[in-house]
Amino acid sequence: MPQSGFQALILCGPGIGLSTFTSVPAEFPKALVEVANRPMVWYVLDWCYRMAVSDITLVTPPTSKDSIAAALAQNPYLTSLPSPSPNLVAPKGLEFTTPTAELLRLPEVQDAIKSDFLLLPCDLICDLPGETFLESYLVSLGGLGGVGVPPGSDFDTARSEIVGLGGERSGRRGGLSIWYNTADREESVKGEECDFMCTTRLDPEHDVPLPPSASATSAGIMRKLVWTMPMSELRDQCEEDKSWKIRRSLLIKYGAVKCLTRYRDSHIYLFPYWVKHFARLNEDFESVSEDLVGTWAKSEWRKPGYRARFGAKKLFGGAAEKTGSQGPMGRPIEEEVDLLSLSSTQITTHAPPSRRLAQQTTRLASRVQADREDRNLSPDNESEEGREADRVVPLVPPILSYILPSTPDAPLLRRVDTTPLLLSVSLLLAKLPSASEATASKTPTSPLAHSAKVHPAATIAPRVTISRSDTLIDSNTSIATQCVIKSSVIGASVSIGLGTRITNCVIMDGASVGEKCVLTGTVVGKKAKIGNKCTLQGCEVQDGNAVSDGTEGKGEKYLIGGLEDEVDDAVAADDDDGAGGGMGSDDMDGDQGEGISLGE
Repeated sequence: MPQSGFQALILCGPGIGLSTFTSVPAEFPKALVEVANRPMVWYVLDWCYRMAVSDITLVTPPTSKDSIAAALAQNPYLTSLPSPSPNLVAPKGLEFTTPTAELLRLPEVQDAIKSDFLLLPCDLICDLPGETFLESYLVSLGGLGGVGVPPGSDFDTARSEIVGLGGERSGRRGGLSIWYNTADREESVKGEECDFMCTTRLDPEHDVPLPPSASATSAGIMRKLVWTMPMSELRDQCEEDKSWKIRRSLLIKYGAVKCLTRYRDSHIYLFPYWVKHFARLNEDFESVSEDLVGTWAKSEWRKPGYRARFGAKKLFGGAAEKTGSQGPMGRPIEEEVDLLSLSSTQITTHAPPSRRLAQQTTRLASRVQADREDRNLSPDNESEEGREADRVVPLVPPILSYILPSTPDAPLLRRVDTTPLLLSVSLLLAKLPSASEATASKTPTSPLAHSAKVHPAATIAPRVTISRSDTLIDSNTSIATQCVIKSSVIGASVSIGLGTRITNCVIMDGASVGEKCVLTGTVVGKKAKIGNKCTLQGCEVQDGNAVSDGTEGKGEKYLIGGLEDEVDDAVAADDDDGAGGGMGSDDMDGDQGEGISLGE
């Protein structure tokens, strides 16, 4: 596949939702947590390479840089990826509590962005080909400079600097965000985080058929994103206000708005180059999803002063930032060429239709109170002052949403940022037919499938029962006799003792499970040790922790220093006494803070 022209920025955060396995980020960063025996970051890297995005930058705090660099050089799954290897950037000012929008403002990250870019989390698992999103984006929002820009339109702003892919005029290409359904799927978990989103139909210039390469089951729908926020924030606002408040200008602008509450922002963003400056200009932005994308979505239907406050004049007012004799792509700056004028076919350019004729006056009920914030977009906005504001403040290109189907057979797209999702997605991937099985049955092989369900280097004793259709066992693992392994993922160099039963579990690399244990729905971290005759159901065992013989637990978190509740009580006692010894909550949960994780 030819190069896409995009670069990818992958944010490798601390993993607040996976704190049991990322409490020591210098040794076990979130990007290296195993999902179906592969490091988490492998999935997003492989996804980028498959859609011909090879200019990849991993952004991580300095604390995790060495461990990630070592994994890129030594881990067999990461070394098997195509060349070139991803760049690793660890800005000096980046901490685990640094918000994502602030991260984009760091000088090292600003310097790394050279063109239109994909902004991705490190915990992304996507079975849908990335070119589906790229084609939809380029067809709906792309175009070469000088093509598709009618004279006198709002986007016909003169600028000599070529900005972004293809040299589009003023770099005024919009953005694309990807959304997926969280409910009624095999990998769905109880209490999964969702986002509130409002969308409306596309403008005529963006309403084009989706690429024909997308199958009927995987093709999503494209709509304009006009409002978004986390569902938790919306519930808090409704509880505080005892009602759900909607701005009048939103209804006047679009008339019909579709609201979704069971979808989640995947944090896959296709951004034009100018978003780099948009993030830099707005120092109040903290979260990319809530602040940057949320503000962007509302900029079209809020009054002109709203978008002016966030830098629309500086971005699109024609005052280009001078970067010397070269543009952001390192190419000489040239005057834009009107490709239509070079065509050998005569083209007649018709004057754009008047927007005022198409505008309809919407009258709301008398009980609806007018909002002064919305007057510039209401039917009363016929004053010269209002029209002048619309002319002075440039419009901001829209951000669209690609909404995946909600059917159970839709392709897998998930963010694995909690332990329940880590377990459910790993078990789902374990059910995929291996490459050898798919070849034998002459069926397509999933890009997420392993070459074999049971690695040839694994040692399996006689009289061991393994359900091979839904189980993965990695290399150098030894399983003693009389064991039963069902619907589980067993990592590399794992030791399982005599007569142990493991069902619906994830056992990570280097762990040891004693004799006659019964593990159900449990996640065991790297190099952890489970004693003999333990019975664990729905538990989490921290990396490197040891669970004593005969332990029985249900829904517990076994952390170094004791159970989660015991550790919290001990920390509270230490705080009361003014003592700071031991691994307290500052050490174990210090990633949480008030900031937002890098992977969001």
